[in-house]
Parts: sequence; C-alpha cells; structure tokens
Amino acid sequence: MPPSVSVITPSYNQGRFLERTIQSVLSQQFSGSLEYLVMDGGSTDGTVAILQQCDSRVQWVSEKDRGQADAVNKGLGKATGDVIGWLNSDDVYYPGAIAAACEALDSHPEVDVVYGDANHIDEHDGILEPYPTEPWNFDRLLETCYLCQPAVFFRKRVLDRCGPLNPELHFCLDYEYWIRLAAAGVKFLWLRRVLAGSRLHAETKTCGFRIRFHTEINDMLRRYVPRVPDPWLFSYAHAVLDEKGISRSDGLRFPLLVSAHSLRAALRWNHAISRQMTKTTGSWAIVALRNFCLRRAAK
Repeated sequence: MPPSVSVITPSYNQGRFLERTIQSVLSQQFSGSLEYLVMDGGSTDGTVAILQQCDSRVQWVSEKDRGQADAVNKGLGKATGDVIGWLNSDDVYYPGAIAAACEALDSHPEVDVVYGDANHIDEHDGILEPYPTEPWNFDRLLETCYLCQPAVFFRKRVLDRCGPLNPELHFCLDYEYWIRLAAAGVKFLWLRRVLAGSRLHAETKTCGFRIRFHTEINDMLRRYVPRVPDPWLFSYAHAVLDEKGISRSDGLRFPLLVSAHSLRAALRWNHAISRQMTKTTGSWAIVALRNFCLRRAAK
C-alpha cells in the first residue's frame, strides 16, 4: 500500500521564506498521499496572508504557542500519516525527498528513522556548504549532531514509543529527540542522498544565541550521559569567546582563554576535567607560548 506522509511546518514570523518552504513540500512527487500541516504561532509579518492564499492541500492554524517544540507537537497530534517529516518555515525539501525517504523505509521495515544528506543554504537558496552528516553511530551522536533535522523522516509509531518533542527545549529540541529515540532502541538509517536545504541567516536561533544554544545542549546531555563530551565543552568555550569578540587572530590570548573557558565548562557540567581535555588544552598553551616566543625573537 502506498505510504501516507504528514509534513509539519512550525512557523513564526518567517513569511519571507515560507512560500518557498510550502512550494518545496507541495511539489513533491511520490506514490502515496500527503498531509501538510502548518502550525503558525500567531505571526504578525504577513505569514497569515500567505497561508490564506494556499490551496486546500495546506491545513493551517495561526495561534499563540509556547515555541517551536509546542508548534511541532500540535502538528504531531493532528498528523495521520504513517511517515512524518518536520520542515521548518525557512527550510526546503529538494525534489524527490519524500519519495526517497519512503522507499528507504519500505525497503527496511526494521528501521523507524531515516536521515539523508543536506546542504546549508543562504537566504536566496544558494548552497553554502554540505551539512556534515555521518554514518549512524550512537556514541558519535553524543559528541555531535550529525543529523540534519529537515532531512529526517520517521514512522509515526515512534510517537507511541517515545512521545513528542520536549516543549521545554528551544535550541536542541531535535537533537534531544534523536538521542531519546536512539536510547530507546529505535533503529536509524543513513540515506546517502541530499534531501533538504537547511537555511542559515541572521535570525536563525543557533546563529543568534550561541551561548544559550550550547548551554541548553550541555544541560540536556547531562540527563543522558554521566559526562558531557569534551567537543561540546570546547564548542561552548568558543561561543563565549565569539560573543566577547575574541578571535583566533588575537594571538596568545585566544588559545589561553579558550582553554580556560573549556576547563571552567568541564567543572560546571562534569565537576571534573578529563585527561584528554587536560592534554588538549595543555598542547594549545604550549603551541601558543612557542609562537609568541618565536615572534618576540624575530623582532
């Protein structure tokens, strides 16, 4: 039997991208049926006018919500499809994305989540870079989120097993969900095909609030693992320096400060500093001091 697919788009004040998002969904061609749900949080930027002009294939509501996770969860509660995709109002599907995901799930009945490759795109849909997707490995997932959310499709039955998104999360709601599903034993499959474009622009949450983003991730990880992995602590330290306007060009200052903030983050979240972090930050300090001395000697 051809699959039924529900796509959910949470929306809030991103009308300048929404039409492209909607068109990328409605233009999908596959053998099953499509249910498209746009959950708008009461936008005031013209989004509602765009939705009013959509045809009957788009089911939408515009009402106040508690954020992105709450909007997606409202859509999940309404979704009737066997397969679910979640596409933010500034992202796009590439042609054939839904068909490829459904074919992969049909070929692998033991798999409940399929994730494809994706591109980071700019405001005009231009490709900035490939998203750094990786083969499935749960331990590796705890160190970096290599699933690109708009390129992920999952069977509706995982909702009965693992529930919806955590509405208390605002930055890592998708990352936490992948970890929760994997911890529950849900099977993932990497589909080596580019399925979606994930847009980067000034208003993107992960671009505009990097310290809050990394703080939420580290807090979330503490609920799943005994120790927050060092890569996330290093990323937090870099976010702190970015906000302070301190870059790698600051010579000796940068490696010493990023080391100090990394060690402080380790104590904050893990109450201990790993041997590997001690080794890494120590090597940064040695290289920085050596370069400093060489520059002084050259003068």
